[in-house]
Amino acid sequence: MVAWTGLLFMLCGTLTSAVSCDWLTQYKSVSNDTQVLLKLMGDQLTAQDTSAPALCFPSNLYENIRKSEVESKLVFIRDSLKLISCLYRHDNLSSAPWDADRTERFLTVIHRQITEVNACVSERLLSPADSSLKRYYGRLANSTVSCAGCSTASWDLLRMETKLRLDQLELLVASIIRGSAAPSRRRSAAQQQHNSNSDTASEDSGDCF
Repeated sequence: MVAWTGLLFMLCGTLTSAVSCDWLTQYKSVSNDTQVLLKLMGDQLTAQDTSAPALCFPSNLYENIRKSEVESKLVFIRDSLKLISCLYRHDNLSSAPWDADRTERFLTVIHRQITEVNACVSERLLSPADSSLKRYYGRLANSTVSCAGCSTASWDLLRMETKLRLDQLELLVASIIRGSAAPSRRRSAAQQQHNSNSDTASEDSGDCF
């Protein structure tokens, strides 16, 4: 009985830590900043830039995540943001016809999102990104930043795919907030310390494609 009680408290504590992460209520605003910077980096984006069938996002992965527990969703959001950061810190990016200042500001906001979401995730879930997720971003990298003499269409494809993925993550955060019956607006001192300690560590640490 004592063992079951302890397990119940542990599970409740994990769930509360995730859904009470007060920064999630700010995610939409920060995500909007990211989208604006992405849009202003280059020319106008159009839906036709995503026509390559090889770049189809693994929709079954997203559907499974939508049905998963809160922390699994947070891990998916964090890992997706880290892989996006990898794309925009690629060595070949210097040839992209983008506004350098806005690109750097875009990365700064992405890094803030990674850090804040990471602070809501238990240490036991700081594992490598899902292989299907990494394969998608790997294919995207091969079609864009990794190609020799990338065309304007390739760079636009990267930005459009990034926009679609950011839209997807925003919807996932919204589902977490809706699913929380009584979200707390307080973050524990331990979470804040974790946030401080993770500020550098949450940056991409070689776990790309």
